[in-house]
This record gives sequence, structure tokens and C-alpha cells, in this order.
Amino acid sequence: MKKIVPTIFTLLLLASPFLSNAQKQPYSFSNLPVVAKTLFKADTLNIIKFGAKSDGVTLNTKSINDAIIACNKKGGGVVLVPKGLWLTGPIELKSNVNLHLQKNAILQFTKDFDQYPLVASNWEGLPQMRNQSPIWATNQQNIAVTGFGIVDGAGDAWRMVKKDKLTESQWKRLVASGGLISEDKKTWYPTEKTFKGSKMKNPGEITPDKTPEFYNSIKDFLRPNLLVFTGCKRILLEGVTFQNSPAWNIHPLMCEDLTVRNIYAKNPWYAQNGDGIDIESCKNVLIEGSTFDVGDDGICIKSGRDAAGRKRGMPTENVIIRNSTVYHAHGGFVIGSEMSGGAKNIFVYDCSFIGTDIGLRFKTTRGRGGVVEKIFVKNINMKDIIGEAILFDMYYAAVDPVPLTGEKRDAPKIQLLPVTEETPVFKDFHISNVVCDGASKAVFIRGLPELSISNITLADLSIKAQEGIDIQEAKNVSLTNINLIATEVNPLINIQNGNDISFKNVNYNNAQLLFRISGDRNSGIKTSGLDVSKAKVKTEFLAGAEEKSLQINK
Repeated sequence: MKKIVPTIFTLLLLASPFLSNAQKQPYSFSNLPVVAKTLFKADTLNIIKFGAKSDGVTLNTKSINDAIIACNKKGGGVVLVPKGLWLTGPIELKSNVNLHLQKNAILQFTKDFDQYPLVASNWEGLPQMRNQSPIWATNQQNIAVTGFGIVDGAGDAWRMVKKDKLTESQWKRLVASGGLISEDKKTWYPTEKTFKGSKMKNPGEITPDKTPEFYNSIKDFLRPNLLVFTGCKRILLEGVTFQNSPAWNIHPLMCEDLTVRNIYAKNPWYAQNGDGIDIESCKNVLIEGSTFDVGDDGICIKSGRDAAGRKRGMPTENVIIRNSTVYHAHGGFVIGSEMSGGAKNIFVYDCSFIGTDIGLRFKTTRGRGGVVEKIFVKNINMKDIIGEAILFDMYYAAVDPVPLTGEKRDAPKIQLLPVTEETPVFKDFHISNVVCDGASKAVFIRGLPELSISNITLADLSIKAQEGIDIQEAKNVSLTNINLIATEVNPLINIQNGNDISFKNVNYNNAQLLFRISGDRNSGIKTSGLDVSKAKVKTEFLAGAEEKSLQINK
């Protein structure tokens, strides 16, 4: 049995009231194993010794890979990328090698797509044909990318761009650079192959009927993730800036013992699929002291998609995320939507989200299956959140979380379906000590009628938002010590088919309508410490809801 060593993190949290409910469960912070560390020899090989030139013209792919191979064969050590601009194609990292970038070193990946061979890979949790990732490793141990330099993935050469995400002058400059525009004039594509692939449904999926010629005809559409480590153990990413990724920025897949420390993941805000870090089916992970400013989700937990993810059956588990900041992103901390292998024992604390579309974002949809549970979040600061501060949504529709100007979206059709292995499960989330200065909605919880989101505790929240709390198809939800400053409060609290929902010590500034209860499957909604006198109208019951489902206590 693996010996568990208590850390300072463990001791601090065991003394916290945050664990008062969690300690009753058969899990706690002290159950998390220590993340195993990397260790490298001091031996250093300079890529210049292997013929590399920092003239911005010479393609240094062979020189850098030769240095890594030589270092690996000698038993490991450091491969040094000195200051300068080093143009290169894909780099394969090997066991016991630390790729170290000095200050003022730029590892610039080429825009020549021919340098990236098509390989059998993985995209959004499914086996897919993709272009080779700029930095990659498979089944390696004790590997690292460290230092003070910049890794640039040349993503602007690969990405399609939506017109609505640019200013008029930016759009004109982009169109003038080449490429093509969609029929509706709303999207720019860098190449004909990118445009062709965009018109197909899941064109990269690996199926027997697809030939190499077919994949080559849409090659440019099959954008690589900037860094992909698959099946690796003992990994360190430290100090480096990872930027301008063609698709996802950092993607550890089925890895174990990963430490990400003091990195900066950076993409343009319009970078479609430009996630910061996607931790997929990994075990024992520490992310700390890092900054994310990207075009899609910031820090994201995944575990495979639909049947393929369930067959893999590898949850992302035992993850600590602390002392990190997310600026622009679709979500600050995110789970899903590809979570079919499950996720558990995730601990997030002392983080700040500034200007993200959503703060805490937990998303899935029918067909995924998988169980997400034992998620602990505390000490989160948020500012200028465009959408919801805290969101649970089991109707994820693969669209941007905030509609673009003029975009119309219909609410999902609510229908009761049988519970099967394809039905996703969200349960046992514990969130406390959250302060949010500005959001469109404070809390949104939307489960499925056939299987509610359950066992959610929210405590010590102080949120300034336009709208208050919206709970749909959920049970065993408790909200304690909640301070809401809302500007559009009709109603302040909306509940649709909620069971065993408790509100304790909820303070608010005003409300036209305090509670709207709808649906014929509500029960056990209780309040205490809630001043109803500040609301012009106390309650409204719709669509079969009964007054007895709500009990208001002083």
C-alpha cells in the first residue's frame, strides 16, 4: 500500500471549517497521494553543438531532436535551448530529458504544415487523425520542459477566425493576408483544406473507409495541440510560456504524476479551441502558480468522450490546483464536457478568475455517461465574469458560453429519457469562500429530469451579479451564508423541480419576486435566516408547483 505523506496543504485544510461536511465522507484532503517529482542529471547538451542556428530561417528540427536522443542515450540530463529565436518542426521528448529554455529563448514552430506528419492521435476524447503536435512524447518517464523562454506554436497559421470576434480593421487585415471566407462572410479560413474539413462532420475520425489521400485533402483542418504527452509518468512543466497554439495549448493524456508550476499559457481571445491546459484521464496532478489567458477554457479536466471514454475507463483523479490566475477564457476552472471516464478527488483553492466568460464551469450532456464526484473548491476570487459565476449544466451544446451580438439561442427541449450508461452524473461538489465582483448570474444549476445533479454544497459566497440563483432538476443542494447583490431580481431565486434544497442565512439587497417555483416534482425546499420583507412579492408557483413544496422559516 502506498504510504501517504501529509503535506502543509493537508494540515491547513484539515483545520478548516470547509471540511465540516466532507469529513463525514470516506474521502478527504489527506487521501491525496503526493505527486512524484522529476529528477535529472546535471549533464547538459547545448543544441548549438548539434548544428542548431538561431537565425530565424534555419529549420532546427533535426538538431534539437538529435540533442534529445543523445541526452536520452547517455542516461538523461538537460538539453539546453540558449537565448535566440530557434525555428523548428515537431520535437519528440524522451525519458530522463529536461528541455530547458534560457531567458530570451524562443522556440518557434514553423508555419510549414508539411513539417507536421499526420498521425493517429486523439481529439476531444476520440481517436482521430491529427497533425503531429509541435512538442510530444509517448510512454516516456521523467521528462520536463523548463526555463524562462517562450514556446510558440504558430497557431495563427492554423486557426479559422470568426469575424464577430475581431474589430473591423483586424478583420480587413486578416482577409487581406490570404485564405478564404465562408459563404456567409462570417468566418475566415487560412487554407482551402481547412475550409473543406470544416464542412464535414467529424472528418478526422479514424474509420476503415478513410484513405491517406482523404486525410491529406483536409490535413490543414486537423490542427495539432501544442504540447501532447501521452501515457507518460513523472512530468514537469515549469517557468515557460506556452503560446499561440493551433488548438489546445497543453494536453497531458493518460499521464501520471504531473507537476505544472509557474507557467504562462497564452492565446488570443478569439482562438477557437485554444484551451489553456486540458488534463485528460490523468492521475496525481499538481498545478500551481500559473497564469492562463486563452481563447477557450482555462484549466480544464477531461476523461474521454462518450463510448470511447467509457471504454477507456480512466478518470482524471487526485488533482490539486492552487495559487493560479485565469484571465480571458470560456471558463476559469472547468470540468467537461468530455468526462465520460469520470473525474474525482479534485481540489481547487486560492485561485483568481478575471474577465472569464464563466468562473467555475461544470458541463456535460446526454451521451457522455461518466461520474464526476468529490470536487472541492474554496477561496476563489472572481472579477468581471461575463456569464455565470458558478455553473453546472448537463445540456452542453458545444457553443461559446456567451452568445455573440445578435446570436439567438433557444432553451433546450426538456424531455424525460431513460437512465442508461450514457447518462452523465454530477454529484458531491463542495464549494466555499467565493467572492465575485460582477457576473450575469450568480449560480446556475441545471440537471436532467431523469437524473438530477445532487449533493451540492455552496457556502460563504459573496456575489455581485445581474441575476441571482437558478436551480433546475437538482436535489440535496444546500446554500449557506450567501450574500447576493443583484440588479435584475425577478425572481431572485428560481427553482424548477428541486428536491431537498436548503437556503440558510441568505442576504440580498432587494427583489421584485423572491421565489419562483415551477414544475410538479418539487419538494423539501426550505429556508432559514432569509428576510422575506425586502421582496415586493414573496412567492410564485407555476406549472404544477405546490405551495407546500416551499417552507420559509425565520
